[in-house]
Amino acid sequence: MDIVVKGRKTEVPERFRKHVAEKLKLEKIQKLDGKVISLDVEVSKEHNPRQADRSDRVEITLHSRGPVIRAEAAAADPYAALDLATGKLEARLRKQHDKRNDRRGTGRISAAEVADTVPGVASLNGSGLAVAEETTDAVPTTKIGSLEVRGDGPLVVREKTHTAAPMTLDQALYEMELVGHDFYLFVDSETKQPSVVYRRHAYDYGVIHLESDPLAGSEGGGAGGALGG
Repeated sequence: MDIVVKGRKTEVPERFRKHVAEKLKLEKIQKLDGKVISLDVEVSKEHNPRQADRSDRVEITLHSRGPVIRAEAAAADPYAALDLATGKLEARLRKQHDKRNDRRGTGRISAAEVADTVPGVASLNGSGLAVAEETTDAVPTTKIGSLEVRGDGPLVVREKTHTAAPMTLDQALYEMELVGHDFYLFVDSETKQPSVVYRRHAYDYGVIHLESDPLAGSEGGGAGGALGG
């Protein structure tokens, strides 16, 4: 298993790289998840004096043949941030390991295996329309990376692409907890619809299913504003 340490807008000292290799105990990680392929550790620094107590951020991303697990933390120095992020990563690995053991013998398949049994679904654009159903008009378009922005458009500062492995709502909730986010975008294995599960108040969760309507006009809007409901 490889550990890749990189800095985003900051230099990473060799001393810190060695500390990462000592802190992330590979034997312990592989015991919790024997399918681990690599670990990415990204270090970034916030130069705003008002955020001195959270100026250094460390994000750890674990890639395996199962779901991607991510943990991040910020502190006054990168060593403290690494300690916090490592603790979160190990906690999520233990949770995944325990849940995997609980599911043995139930006949359920993991998220990594779903892609081999369920075919993919059509790609959707930002308006929720299938790509084949997009219409064009006289509004000028601008190329930003791999995106085409109509009119003035927003400023795209970050772009990510993820593979969409169809999964159940229960699995999507599980994946959201693993990455530690407040929402999770997935393709529902029953309806084949793009969907979002998100955290609401206390321990409640919400889910939004996106259904393409080829008869709806472009002014109809999407479901983006409904996330806080």
